[in-house]
Amino acid sequence: MKIGIVIVNWKGWRDTIDCIASLKQIAQPKDWQVEVVVVDNGSTDGSLDKIKKAQVKQKKNGIEILLIEAGRNLGFSGGNNVGIELFLGKKADYILLLNNDTIVHPDFLANLVNGAERLGYLVAGPKIYFAHSHEYHDRYSRDERGKVIWYAGGIIDWNNIYCSHRGVDVVDIGQFNTSGPTDFISGCCLLVKREVFEAVGLLDDNYFLYLEDVDFCIRAKRAGFNLGFIPDSNIWHKNAQSSDKPGSSTHVYYQTRNRMIFGMRYATIRTKIALIRESFSLWLKSGIKREAISDFYLRHYGKRKD
Repeated sequence: MKIGIVIVNWKGWRDTIDCIASLKQIAQPKDWQVEVVVVDNGSTDGSLDKIKKAQVKQKKNGIEILLIEAGRNLGFSGGNNVGIELFLGKKADYILLLNNDTIVHPDFLANLVNGAERLGYLVAGPKIYFAHSHEYHDRYSRDERGKVIWYAGGIIDWNNIYCSHRGVDVVDIGQFNTSGPTDFISGCCLLVKREVFEAVGLLDDNYFLYLEDVDFCIRAKRAGFNLGFIPDSNIWHKNAQSSDKPGSSTHVYYQTRNRMIFGMRYATIRTKIALIRESFSLWLKSGIKREAISDFYLRHYGKRKD
């Protein structure tokens, strides 16, 4: 079994080093070959040198770490595609996309792959918690922190084109412990069988950031591949470490523009008409959403203009 793990770094070397350190503690069968590639998206903070130095000090645990310098910011989609293409060339059986601001449980990969194989999911994702003290709210007790769910399956509201995480902000007491199909798998931790990429292609660079994972999942599902949530695989996410936080100009811009891209591709005619009407209302207002709507209609996709 060959498994390739892709991590995209953009000025987040501290998180990336922590993520790799947790990966080096994972349990894996003797006949598995796990390789990690870190794609640096043109960081200007000395990320590559710092990550290289950290690898010298850390025990490798049989996992090979490769570093690739993209030279510029390719976004989440473009950066991951560099790693995906590398592992497709190496004939990896599975490719796992993993956010650099995550910490993994030692059994997460074995449970995720074995669960996916047992249940017939060619695209799968784990239960994801907020990392301790990175929750959206302050209402949790000390014992509850680290047990607050960030993702326990994906939900798409097709009438309004909103994508949400099942269980978000809820303390885990076992209520989401059943494996099953889901609308989408978060790109925070996305396991894909090689044949899926070969059939439907890579992540769409038009999105750059946000909703490229949902778009990929819809293409996979329409091609006949099953998507599944595997709750006994667990990781922790330091939410919004590698991009601006929810509500920031970056978040609002890409969510607004990319929701239009996604909706006009996959929604029903009735919903598309509603989206167009909504977009006109947003365009009449000043600010980031007007810019995003303008760029959608002008087909200025990919990276937002500086």
